[in-house]
Amino acid sequence: MDRPIYDKAPRCTVREAGSSSTHRDVYLALGSNLGDRGAMIEAACQSMTDGGIRVLRTSHLYETEPMYVEDQDKFLNGVCQVETNLSPTDLLVKIQDIEKSLGRVKLVDKGPRSIDIDILLYGNERVELEHLCIPHKGISEREFVLRPLCDLIPDAILPSKTPMPSFRTLLHNLPTSSQQLSPTTPICPALPPILSALPTKSTKTMAIMNMTLDSFSDGGIHTSDPRTLLPTLEASLEAGVSILDIGGQSTRPHAAEVTTEEELNRVIPTIKSIRSQRQFDKMAISIDTYRASVAAAAIEAGANIINDVSAGQMDPEMLPTVARLGCTVILMHMRGNPKTMNKLTSYPNGVLDGVGTELQARVAVAEEAGIRRWRIMLDPGIGFAKNEAQNLELLRRFAELRAFEGLNGFPWVVGASRKAFIGRITGVQKARERVWGTAGAVCAAVQGGADVLRVHDVREMGQVVKVADAIWRA
Repeated sequence: MDRPIYDKAPRCTVREAGSSSTHRDVYLALGSNLGDRGAMIEAACQSMTDGGIRVLRTSHLYETEPMYVEDQDKFLNGVCQVETNLSPTDLLVKIQDIEKSLGRVKLVDKGPRSIDIDILLYGNERVELEHLCIPHKGISEREFVLRPLCDLIPDAILPSKTPMPSFRTLLHNLPTSSQQLSPTTPICPALPPILSALPTKSTKTMAIMNMTLDSFSDGGIHTSDPRTLLPTLEASLEAGVSILDIGGQSTRPHAAEVTTEEELNRVIPTIKSIRSQRQFDKMAISIDTYRASVAAAAIEAGANIINDVSAGQMDPEMLPTVARLGCTVILMHMRGNPKTMNKLTSYPNGVLDGVGTELQARVAVAEEAGIRRWRIMLDPGIGFAKNEAQNLELLRRFAELRAFEGLNGFPWVVGASRKAFIGRITGVQKARERVWGTAGAVCAAVQGGADVLRVHDVREMGQVVKVADAIWRA
């Protein structure tokens, strides 16, 4: 990656208000430690967009201890890249207006705040005014600024008269902190966010609930009939399931496509039924669909997460719909569609590089559609456009995939449950009997750093996850 070089940047180049020049390399810091911090930061991004400041990309969000004034609640911090034709001083006025509109009242310098927006970088420019300094003077000493900057521009350097190290190097050279910062990914208002970088994180389980007749393993088992649905939900709750994954369209190899109306009829009554029963409020619901219209209807009915096996490739309206809804999305790696994917298993540079590179491209498309980085989860797509050897390599080298350039920090979902390659290895032909083989794959995923395990056998795999966590995440 080429590094932006600023060594010859002018000392101060504040342009006149009303200039039509558009800048795309403007970076703003976002922070909040009052109320619903994530919602406040998202509201700030939306307010910027509504006010003509286009948010191009966002970093992950990090929960951090307060600096300077320590007697206050923890902050959520992030960075966004924006496009604007405002001068630095006009931009400052605009973001201060946004802060005020969102209820910020400054009582104590560096004290509690509902929202805080600071200009970190404005292209090559260096500005030194009484009320505005660009680059922001605190960048090089603040991990909660450097780390999100490294999500976006790790190899860039500060505008300076003298050579400067990259943001990546500045971050590496900071004194060791007592707290380990981790990206935070919201999944449901009733559940804590996923902290993907914490070595002691607890693995979450996602219960597969296919409301279909032809799914490879559990077709015809689940329905919206309360007589069958309630026992399934109670078993999931007892097993400690965090997420219920509701699907109405089979994505097994060569599966026939059902109509949108049929898919809606399968999933919406189920979601509404779950949400009508308060005892299940602390389980998030994901909608397993590649159709934007189904996803939108499911979120309206009470789902929290969109799980798209195609990462937005099978319906061009999916990613813009996710951005509009502001919900968390799981982008899975797949090539082609369920009818063609088994023929698309050639990875000239290896499956790890292929999956990493192609997911990196899907993340970029999602960001271009307006999806915030802190709302994205990834899935390597075990069994989708991969053969047996490739599935095993992904599980064996999963930690490397998590650290793939451009993908680090995202939470990962792994769904190897009862897959055909497990049956071939174990000799177990019936998918429902592949419990022990699935347990081996689950252990590998936990060791590699998976955040969520998508499983059929919730009681058994819940126990496997607890033991695996005790071994590798103590």
